[in-house]
Amino acid sequence: MNSNDSLTEKYLPHNLLAEKIILGNLLVSPDAIDFTIKSLNIEAFYFKVHQEIYKTIIRIHKNNKIPDIPTITTFLQDNNIFKEEIDGIPVLLDLLNQVPNLVNMDAYVSLVQDKYLRRVLIKLGYQIVNSSYITNISLENIINDLESEVFNLTKQKKNNRILSSAELLTNVFNDLKNKAKNQIFSGLNSGFYDLDSLTQGFQKSDLIIIAGRPSMGKTAFCLNVGINVLKETKLPIIFFSLEMSKEQLIYRLLAMETNINNMRLRSANIKQFEWAILHSVIKHFSQLPLFIDDTTNITIVEIKTKIKNILVEYKKIGLVIIDYLQLMENNSNSFKNSNRVQELSQITRFLKNLAREFNIPILVLSQLSRNVENRVSKRPILSDLRESGSIEQDADLVLMLYRDEYYNKETIEPNVTELIIVKHRNGPIGVSKLKFDAEYTRFKNI
Repeated sequence: MNSNDSLTEKYLPHNLLAEKIILGNLLVSPDAIDFTIKSLNIEAFYFKVHQEIYKTIIRIHKNNKIPDIPTITTFLQDNNIFKEEIDGIPVLLDLLNQVPNLVNMDAYVSLVQDKYLRRVLIKLGYQIVNSSYITNISLENIINDLESEVFNLTKQKKNNRILSSAELLTNVFNDLKNKAKNQIFSGLNSGFYDLDSLTQGFQKSDLIIIAGRPSMGKTAFCLNVGINVLKETKLPIIFFSLEMSKEQLIYRLLAMETNINNMRLRSANIKQFEWAILHSVIKHFSQLPLFIDDTTNITIVEIKTKIKNILVEYKKIGLVIIDYLQLMENNSNSFKNSNRVQELSQITRFLKNLAREFNIPILVLSQLSRNVENRVSKRPILSDLRESGSIEQDADLVLMLYRDEYYNKETIEPNVTELIIVKHRNGPIGVSKLKFDAEYTRFKNI
C-alpha cells in the first residue's frame, strides 16, 4: 500500500479485506476469473496495488495462461511494475494467506462493487458542484451530463447473484403452469392474432424494431398496437413521436375509434349522430393512461427520465413506442467524435438496456434504406435497415411492413399489409397479414 492510499483510504468508501479475498481466490482458483471479470472492472478495486494485480491477472488469463504467483511475478518484473506500483513479492504472498471462500465469492464481489459505485457517486457530486459554479456551461448541458452519468451508473448496478439450476427450473415450471392454466401468451397481445401466434406477444425486456419504407403504415401500426395493449391491460402506454405532433396522433386515434375519417375530423365536418360517438370515445380515452410526447430530437437520457416519472405514479408501464430511430440524438460527450452509424448503434444498445432495466417491451420504428426501391422484389430484408450498425444485433424482434399495392396497383391482395418477421431471437420467423383501412389509418385482422 503506498502513501497516497494511506492518505485517502479514510475518506472514500472501500473494503480492504473483500478486495484481498477476491484476489486471493483468483490466484488459487482460475475458474472464478470469468465471473469476476464480468462483474468488476479494474477501477472497482480501491487500492492501486490491487488494481495492478487484477489487471495483470486479466491479461494473463486472456492469453490462456494460468495466473499463478510465478506467472504474475514474471509479468510484473518484466514490465517494471514491481518497482513503480507494487512493493515486491510479499504483497502477492499476503493475498495467498487469505482464506479461500469461493462459496461467498459473489457476496465479496457485490461488496466491492457497492463501494466502487459509492466512490463514483461521491466524485460525481463534486463534479456537479464544480460545474454549477462555471456559468459559461449551460444548465441544460450540466443536467444532461448528470443524467448520462447516472444512467451509466445505473447500468453497472446489477444483481450479480447467480441462480442455481433448481431455482431457474422452478421459475420456468411455474411460468409454464400459469400459461397452461390461463391459456395466455407470455407477452403483451398486439391484438393481431396471426402475429401473436408467431411472437407469443411482445415480451418484457425486448427491443422490437418496426421497419418499413415511407407510407407503409409504421406509425399507424404502432398506434394500433399501443391502443390494443392499452385497452386490454389498462397499463400506461408512452408514445414518443419525433416526427408527428401529439395533435396529429390524437386525430388519428379518434379516426380509428369513431369511424370518422381524419379529413372530416379536422374540418369539423361531423354529422349530428357522430357527436355522441366522438364524445363517448373522448370520455373513454380520457380515463386511460395514454401519454404522447412529441419532443423533437429527444435523447436517451430524456426518454429514461420521462419513463421514470411515469413509473413513480403508475408503478408499471405496458409499452413504450418511439417514432422513429433515425430522428433520435444523443448529446453525451462520448458521441462527439462518432459518425452517425456509430451513434445510432449506441442508441439501440441503450434502448435495449432500457427495456431490460424497466422490464418492458420497447417498440422502435425505423426507416429502411432506398436499396429496396432498386430491386425487382420490393419486399424488405434484414440488411435493408437504414444505418443499421448494431440494430440487427441488439433487437430481439425485427418486424418489417410491406404493402404490395404500394408498388403494384394490379396486386391480387389490395389493402393487405404483410408483417414480415425477419429476426426473432426467441421464436420463428414468418409472415402474417393484416387488412389496412387507409380511410381511418387502422389495421384489422383478416
